[in-house]
Amino acid sequence: MKRLLIASAALLPAWGAACAQDHRDIRVRLGTGIQFLPKFIGADAAELAPMFDLEIAHGSDQFKAKTPYRSSGIALVSSGRFSFGPAANIRGSRKNSDVGAAVGRVPTTLEAGAFAEYEASDSIRFRAQLLRGIGGHKGLVGAIGADRIWRDGDRYVFSVGPRIMFSDARYQRAYFGVTPAASGASGLPTYRPGGGVHGVGVASGMSYQLNNRWGLFGYARYDRLVGDAAKSPIIREFGSRNQLSGGIGLNYTFTIHL
Repeated sequence: MKRLLIASAALLPAWGAACAQDHRDIRVRLGTGIQFLPKFIGADAAELAPMFDLEIAHGSDQFKAKTPYRSSGIALVSSGRFSFGPAANIRGSRKNSDVGAAVGRVPTTLEAGAFAEYEASDSIRFRAQLLRGIGGHKGLVGAIGADRIWRDGDRYVFSVGPRIMFSDARYQRAYFGVTPAASGASGLPTYRPGGGVHGVGVASGMSYQLNNRWGLFGYARYDRLVGDAAKSPIIREFGSRNQLSGGIGLNYTFTIHL
């Protein structure tokens, strides 16, 4: 819940500005559920965590088809098939006990930045995002992806598409690097990765309305670490290049009359 509140607070001013531009009734869809995630990026074990969802539509407009990314964003600028706006994410801490070796702690990080989307058609969408860590890893991390979308209004939405994740050297050193001090404490060789692509994957999302009020939503995702990240002694000795995540939840739709 703490992570949800922080992420919501980061995007609340943008949400208010977007809603103020349209005085029609607002339909809101709130969802909650459970998901499993790697304990940290590169972990070979997963943990359960709460999952939340928030969608907004004006009047009788359809809810926008959401596709799985490691951030939440609100479109402040929309022109034709292009949209742009702020994005935020909360990345949990990594402790030595999570890894099983004294490789160094990475505190919880608020990641804030922006995203851009382009809808090539009603069923094809491209997205890019770039976030900077505030506290924690303090690095730059981003992703680009594409999605094929199938939908029947708001009754059901299904999407699937590839992802490419990239980051700067500061981010990769935080999660994949081994400093001389960490080497002495853990027995691992020193390792200083650079920036670049650190992962590739595929993600799929779905939502299905049971009736006018209640519905189901969820996602499944597979990522594989590549490049300097995959060569990290931390990943080779204590983690895994293969990263699985997914979740399922229940949502509720209501209308705010303006």
